[in-house]
Amino acid sequence: MKKMPTVYVISDSLGETAESVTKATISQFDQETIDIVRVPYVRHVDQIRNIIKDAAAAGAVVCHTLVSKELRDAFEKLAHEQHVTYVDIMGPMLDAVGSIVTTEPRMKPGMVHRLDQEYFKKVEAIEFAVKYDDGKNPAGFTKADVVLIGVSRTSKTPLSMYLAHKKIKAANLPLVPEVSLPEEIFQVPPYKIIGLIIDPYKLNTIRSERMRALGFSGTANYTDIARIEDELAYAREVMRQLHCVVIDVSNKAIEETAGKIMDIVQRNQQIYGDKY
Repeated sequence: MKKMPTVYVISDSLGETAESVTKATISQFDQETIDIVRVPYVRHVDQIRNIIKDAAAAGAVVCHTLVSKELRDAFEKLAHEQHVTYVDIMGPMLDAVGSIVTTEPRMKPGMVHRLDQEYFKKVEAIEFAVKYDDGKNPAGFTKADVVLIGVSRTSKTPLSMYLAHKKIKAANLPLVPEVSLPEEIFQVPPYKIIGLIIDPYKLNTIRSERMRALGFSGTANYTDIARIEDELAYAREVMRQLHCVVIDVSNKAIEETAGKIMDIVQRNQQIYGDKY
């Protein structure tokens, strides 16, 4: 039986950087199933020895973001001895940046996750997104950096969480024709509201897949194209009343839509300053 291709991701910190690079690489091999084994907080040579042994047995590739010189040297020696293919993600960057600066790198793992002010801003934004998700607490609308509105399955929640990781406080409100709009939404300045619109047939596909994932079969009002068109017509009317920016998310990845929203937020912060 053919072994599944495997990439070991190891780090002396969380390993998020190495995993992100690995996932980006694997996405280019979309006709293959490639397993990722993430091993964070590697702090001892014995751990490296065991990882290299397992990787050699599996015929795996290893990528790492080890910062400690002792661990890096031990890793390279053991990998060469076991003929394990590896990628050092941090090393070339450290060497390149080191060639243009006058200071020495700290060589301390986890620096990117320092508990500094920026980190706490991110945590605060994530907690905000969870608390004010799906319109369950309209009081958060006036506290938000941006309020996303749209019908069900227009990526409001994923976008709110993505923006939170960029330290932007996002609340969101689902638009349903049968449900009255909360008064709080009319207290939010129009420039802080962003409407999300989608092609009805694209939405039909997304909702149908969601229903199947939940174990439902057949047709339902939720996936009926006429119902979807009514919902979208209602959403457009609400957005017109609120005088907000509208983004069509039909064929956009979360990252692309989020990028547009971040541009809008940044522009508004420049225009409105402390009022934002």
